[in-house]
Amino acid sequence: MKEKLKLAIGLGATCSGCDIAILDVHERILDVLEVADIVFCPTIIDTKLEDLEAMEEASIDVTLYHGAVRNSENEHMAELLRRKSKTMVAFGSCACFGGVPGLANVANKREIFEIAYKETPSTDNPEFVVPKEKQAVPEGELSLPSFYDEVYALDDKVDVDYYFPGCPPTPDFIMNAITAIVRGELPQKGATIALDKTLCDECELEKAEVTDVRRIYRPHEITVEPGKCLLDQGLICLGPATRAGCGGLCTKVYMPCRGCMGPTAAIAEQGGSMLSAVASLLGLSEEGMVAEVGVRELMSQIKDPLGTFYRFSMPKSLLRKRA
Repeated sequence: MKEKLKLAIGLGATCSGCDIAILDVHERILDVLEVADIVFCPTIIDTKLEDLEAMEEASIDVTLYHGAVRNSENEHMAELLRRKSKTMVAFGSCACFGGVPGLANVANKREIFEIAYKETPSTDNPEFVVPKEKQAVPEGELSLPSFYDEVYALDDKVDVDYYFPGCPPTPDFIMNAITAIVRGELPQKGATIALDKTLCDECELEKAEVTDVRRIYRPHEITVEPGKCLLDQGLICLGPATRAGCGGLCTKVYMPCRGCMGPTAAIAEQGGSMLSAVASLLGLSEEGMVAEVGVRELMSQIKDPLGTFYRFSMPKSLLRKRA
């Protein structure tokens, strides 16, 4: 009988939705367990850090690491799993691009602590007590993690073999990826396990030949016309700048794509590419088409540009963080 693969699922700065997504394959998890033993996964099974530390180097066949790297504890986990694993996979948008936690790169540690532990209306903390910093401790004792000024994607800290984007990856996507791992059918190192075309390329909504949008809407402000492209209706949908492979689950129920699959290989800057697409949609790319005051009025309708265009990819963008 062929020896089972040893599979680990590690985590950094994450909501643990990627763990739950693995369980969302439902009864198909039994097919996975026929060919792979999960040897480490703190969210799903009772495994401890000392269990991982006791494993031999490169004894794990594949690790799915989800979450960004926000503090020294996340980085330690990533480095430890990298040493213990033959193949390291950035699993989910936070590991691939920094994800939603990466939006914190517009602030620094001090500002974040002041908001979280002092300024919020529900906080009663007059002495401004905040998490302690990492300090030297005797060997063998657990030290406190250091909170970083910047949020990092996984490959900013360790070598990554493959990327599985999504927030979270869909169950079918997960099963296809695991099947490729088991069969040894993975592409060359560094590949993203998804389709290398945009979501618009596989979206079933009908696109207009000529678009004349004069107002940007938020989803709750408009009744969507079925079957019609959401961008053509004035909704900011990141389909033109986002990799396909999720099955278009959002657009199929007329919710705009938020970009969690990240950019395709042909797009260097997801947010910038989408800004260009929106400018074209509004007629701003044609010189002299709209007066400056009109440009400001149109763009002011986008209430949260950073969260709209860089929701999942800020740490891997050209912006990366606030200077």
